[in-house]
Amino acid sequence: MTITETSLVGADLGLTGLSGVPAADGPQKVKDFTSDQEVRWCPGCGDYVILATVRGFLADLGLRRENLMFVSGIGCSSRFPYYLEAYGIHSIHGRAPAIATGLAITRPDLSVWVVTGDGDALSIGGNHLIHALRRNVNLTILLFNNRIYGLTKGQYSPTSETGKITKSTPMGSVDHPFNTLSVALGAEATFAARALDSDRAGLTEVLRAAAQHRGTAFVEILQDCPIFNDGSFDALRRESAADHLVPLRHGEPIVFGAQGEYAVVRSGFGLAVTPTAEVARAEIVVHDAYSDDPEYAYALSRLSDQGLDHVVTGIFRSVSRPTYDDGVRAQARSARERTPVGPDSLQRLLTGSETWTVG
Repeated sequence: MTITETSLVGADLGLTGLSGVPAADGPQKVKDFTSDQEVRWCPGCGDYVILATVRGFLADLGLRRENLMFVSGIGCSSRFPYYLEAYGIHSIHGRAPAIATGLAITRPDLSVWVVTGDGDALSIGGNHLIHALRRNVNLTILLFNNRIYGLTKGQYSPTSETGKITKSTPMGSVDHPFNTLSVALGAEATFAARALDSDRAGLTEVLRAAAQHRGTAFVEILQDCPIFNDGSFDALRRESAADHLVPLRHGEPIVFGAQGEYAVVRSGFGLAVTPTAEVARAEIVVHDAYSDDPEYAYALSRLSDQGLDHVVTGIFRSVSRPTYDDGVRAQARSARERTPVGPDSLQRLLTGSETWTVG
């Protein structure tokens, strides 16, 4: 097998993110994915809703629990594996994508998930996150974004807005925050989406598409921290929420508002929001989640910057590209075919032409 052939493995076979993962023997229920561990988050934490949504989604997904793997780092969100009746690893700060990459390469029969937070993934774990996205490893990353460090008691995080007053920034943060979806798309994410913790239907829809995607699926979940950053996303939950949430549906014009008062149109090299009544129907952007143009998805992410005036939700991008784990396994097969493994393989390696004796 040549290098060119190796690079195409997994791209032309019609594989999905769940190809090779064994299905359950019969119907499953939410209780089948509920562990015996006491759930220990603060009252009112958005993580409760996310946990309930994921349990329900997994029951519908229909995979064997033994073939589900949830890997987390450090933070409130990283307690997640304890509360699921599936395999899980509570790993080290920021390194969950690296551990998940190893699992995805060596165990193609697993559905591998990473559960992380804005501090865990975008601060100490930023390097691991962007390279998992760049490599397009077959795993799903759920990033809970509450714009604060919750577990360590309320310091500002890489997504906290400029001017944010916290215990570590008593005069207001002078940092410019990450736009999480822009980071993911800038790192060549093949699947990027956003959901709100309280929108169970929208989150379930995104999770289902993410699980089916072959490659790294990145999902940001906007999540409330009632203790250290209460009300950070209240504008997206009030009666006026429809004026702020911009839902994406593939193949449909991007129109939002309680009465469809607003629309997204092209503006120069980017996108802009305008009153629907002021533009022709043909000028309104029709969402194409499968577009090969990364600049389009990136422009969508820029509609949501520091403020909550316009927060885009749904699937920004879902495209096909060869995956890192498929390529590694193909190379390993090719190497074994060229050099068959036998009982003397280790000895030949140790005494081969690439070794020498030091006197």
